[in-house]
Amino acid sequence: MQNLEHLLQPIKINSMELKNRIVMPPMGTGLGNRDGTVSEANIAYFKRRVQSGAGLYITEISSVHPNGSVSPSALRIYDDTCIPGLSKLVEICHSADAKIAVQLHHAGRESFYQLKKGNAVGPSALPSFVFGGTPREMTNDDIVEIIEAFGAAALRSRKAGFDAVELHAAHGYLLGQFLSVHSNRRNDQYGGSMKNRARFIVECIQEVRRQVGQDFPISLRISAEEAIKNGYDIEDMKAIVPDFIEAGVDVIHASFGTHGSPAGIIQAPIEYPQGFNVWLARKIKETLDVPVIGVGRFTDPMVMNETVKRGDADLISVGRQHLADPDFLKNAIEGHPERTFQCLACNQGCIERLIYEGKSVRCAINPETGQELLYPVQQSKNKCKVWVVGGGPAGLTAASEAARLGHQVVLFEKGEQVGGQVIVAAQAPYKEPYADWIDRLKARALQYGAQINTCSEVTETMLLEGNPEVVILASGAEQFIPSIEGTHLPLVTDAWSVLKAEVPVGDNIVVVGGGLTGMETADFIARKGARSLVLVEKLEKSPVNPLTSHGNMLNYRLKKADCRFMFNTEVKQITEDSVVLVKDHETQTISPVDQVVMAIGARPVNDLKQFLDHQGIKYYLVGDAADPRRIIEAVDEGAKAAWDISQ
Repeated sequence: MQNLEHLLQPIKINSMELKNRIVMPPMGTGLGNRDGTVSEANIAYFKRRVQSGAGLYITEISSVHPNGSVSPSALRIYDDTCIPGLSKLVEICHSADAKIAVQLHHAGRESFYQLKKGNAVGPSALPSFVFGGTPREMTNDDIVEIIEAFGAAALRSRKAGFDAVELHAAHGYLLGQFLSVHSNRRNDQYGGSMKNRARFIVECIQEVRRQVGQDFPISLRISAEEAIKNGYDIEDMKAIVPDFIEAGVDVIHASFGTHGSPAGIIQAPIEYPQGFNVWLARKIKETLDVPVIGVGRFTDPMVMNETVKRGDADLISVGRQHLADPDFLKNAIEGHPERTFQCLACNQGCIERLIYEGKSVRCAINPETGQELLYPVQQSKNKCKVWVVGGGPAGLTAASEAARLGHQVVLFEKGEQVGGQVIVAAQAPYKEPYADWIDRLKARALQYGAQINTCSEVTETMLLEGNPEVVILASGAEQFIPSIEGTHLPLVTDAWSVLKAEVPVGDNIVVVGGGLTGMETADFIARKGARSLVLVEKLEKSPVNPLTSHGNMLNYRLKKADCRFMFNTEVKQITEDSVVLVKDHETQTISPVDQVVMAIGARPVNDLKQFLDHQGIKYYLVGDAADPRRIIEAVDEGAKAAWDISQ
């Protein structure tokens, strides 16, 4: 057992006693019913989360007013019809000997849904950084109405059985909008000085306290720094936090940034270390004698324990790790931290899927998350002999899940090690944890009883002689090298060879392909100290969205390294020391060039598909073998193949 004595200490907040210092913060799921009530999917998702053993769980945002919901499926708490569903979440949490709070929320201008309907409101008629639309400026009557809505929602929370409430004044939503000069230009008592801009939050807290009484805990989630140009900083926040405490707050949940902050700071990517943001909690603690919840991409209970031991925070907010592997604390307590899948901070399923795709929550490395109603718990009654061809993310996940469900599983990987393209990608800057995830996924598959054979390429003869009942074809993809004059020359190589250090990095380099592989390879090359670096992409812009956390960081580092981006550009010819390009119908030549790295993409490898069809062998085509895609799709398809076999 790991020594977690500080993390596992109980703590009392007002009348509420928590069994330990871990808090699961609010995380949007998109799983609610279309009327904003709690769905069966919400309940199943929450049942799995409370198995983590945290002391306090805070529900996802629950809107206090109809014009404050971020989407139709976001939970609401602005009328009594929501109470029965929310009470079910309370019962689930209490059955796990934990406490539960509901987060009271109003989106203000940060809701595409409300902006599109014309219902969005804000302190001033200033456009959203994220969505671009402009809200209606709130009148004094609107302000009174919303203050009363927060109070009524808090009372409703107590009636539903919650142990506490949290007011969401962080991340650029309505309460936080009043604090910011980027959204509040009022010239009345709610605008101007920082103290005046905080008045709306103070009055919401006062109304909540009036409605719930003195013994009911109130948390306030703040962005301790706005993390945006000309925004407020921690010193500004320290000056007004005492007003929040005086108004009735019992605990401060010290987050950071807004949805408009650069680099996706509130959903910090892999580049940020654990606890990177906890210094803000320490600053708040130095000012006030109230418990403070620290935030900052925490995944490891030992790091959490040390943070509490140092006194940087009283409690630790653990968000995305609850999605990647809710057993993280149990594994640590039982002395098996190596079994935990640590969150990769990729944001593919938890952030980007919700914000950019408008879909419900998932996790790239945990196919159970968001699919708890589909996830088979019991072993299959009809056990099969299953062969998995390929040991990338899709194949390893399929092998692990099929073995967990009781099937006789053999995985064949033609290479010397499993992991597929992830092992290559893990060589890029900051992505070492991806290789660790592959190691743990392999270990899990072996733990469940799967057999893994490396240096084993499956042939048609092997299939006939081995006679598997089901084949999961996860044979991956190969790099695509286009037909360009000069690609046969010695200076031309491919991205995988560079990342695997099979070829040395040159001095004057052209990377062809501006997708994720190309950008991460360029990032790798920049770290090696290339003299000149040009990234060529035929599209008008990179497929890597710069608004995503990792995409933003990649763009920032490459620009800082003086990487030259050439979009809407195609390679016409490669010579022994130059690259001829066509941009806007004009020919350009880059010289001198001593290395050209091809990173245009990959194509599926599924040579066995036709044979399996011909022999009538049941098979599933998953991952890159079907079509090159992200980790989240590969893992999901691998898992679902195993689940389907087990039905």
